[in-house]
Amino acid sequence: MAYVVTAKWTAKKGAADEVAEAIAKLVGPARAEPGSVLYQCHRDPEDPNVFFFYEQFASPDAYQAHIDSPHMQEHGFGTAIPLLESRERQFYETWEPA
Repeated sequence: MAYVVTAKWTAKKGAADEVAEAIAKLVGPARAEPGSVLYQCHRDPEDPNVFFFYEQFASPDAYQAHIDSPHMQEHGFGTAIPLLESRERQFYETWEPA
């Protein structure tokens, strides 16, 4: 079972390119984290201000380690998130029906 996070980031008007640059800097290190199973970012082709993340981690603790990581603190919380108009997150666990 994996711990799944989806996130939707909407950049403030005029800030989408700077948000995209920050995301580009954190994706590689996020994928290399020991507890990262899948880390995929998407960009809305109709509205380039909107970014969608689909992430899977080995556990909630692995997700917390991602949040606490230097690259997330610098490029996520330090650069991208202050440039957002909105930020939404949802949390799931993978599930296999019987």
